[in-house]
Amino acid sequence: MTEVNPAATPGTNSTANTASNSTISTTGIGDEFNTFLQLLTAQVKNQDPLSPLDSTQFVEQLATFSSLEQQVRTNTSLEGIASMIGDLHAIIANDWLGEEVAVASKHVAYEGEPVEFEVNPSLAHDEAVLTVTDSQGKTVWQETLDPSTERHAWDGNVAGQNAKAASGIYQFQLDLFKNGQPIAQTDAEFITKVTALGNEDGKLVLGTDSYLTGDLSTTRKVGSD
Repeated sequence: MTEVNPAATPGTNSTANTASNSTISTTGIGDEFNTFLQLLTAQVKNQDPLSPLDSTQFVEQLATFSSLEQQVRTNTSLEGIASMIGDLHAIIANDWLGEEVAVASKHVAYEGEPVEFEVNPSLAHDEAVLTVTDSQGKTVWQETLDPSTERHAWDGNVAGQNAKAASGIYQFQLDLFKNGQPIAQTDAEFITKVTALGNEDGKLVLGTDSYLTGDLSTTRKVGSD
C-alpha cells in the first residue's frame, strides 16, 4: 500500500543499499555440526564391546546428526537465495533511482508548491472531477479537469479564499465519468522522483522526494514533459 511518511527526509538515498547486503551466516551451526560428528565418531570407536551402545540411543543420535546436516544445507541454500535477492534489488535500484514516477495514493503532502498528478491512463473516461479534502475531511477544492491534458496540478487554491491552503496532508479523490455516467472513483497518481529503496516484509518499497512510498504494483515510470 502507498503511504505518506511525513517523518522521512526527501532526497536521501539512505535505504538504497539495504537490498544488496543480506547474508545468512552458517558459521555457528557449521561448528556445531563438526563437533557433533567428532563426538559421535569417538563414541562409536571407544564403546565397550561388552556393553555396546544402546541401539535406540544410537538411532536418536543419528537422527540428530541428520537434522544438523539438513540445517546446514538449508542455511547454505538460504544464503544463496539471499545473495540472489540482493543482486536483484541492486538491478532494480539502478533502474528506478532518480526516475520520475507516478505513485497512486489517496493522500499527499502539500508544502506550498503545486502538487502534480495524473489520472490512471488505463481508465477510459471523458470527464474527471477532482475533490481535495483536508485532514478534518473538509472539502477545500473541487474542479473538473481538462480531459485533453495528461498532467494536472493543484497549486493550493482554496474555494472562496484568496489565501493558499496550509501545509499538511490532503486527500485527493477522482470521480470519473463516461458519456455523463459515473464509471469509477479512483486515486490520483502523484508525480514525484524515486530517491531510495527499502525492504518491507519481503517487498521492495520505493521512497520518493514527496514523502510517498509505494511498491512496484502502485508505481509507474512517466516521461518528462
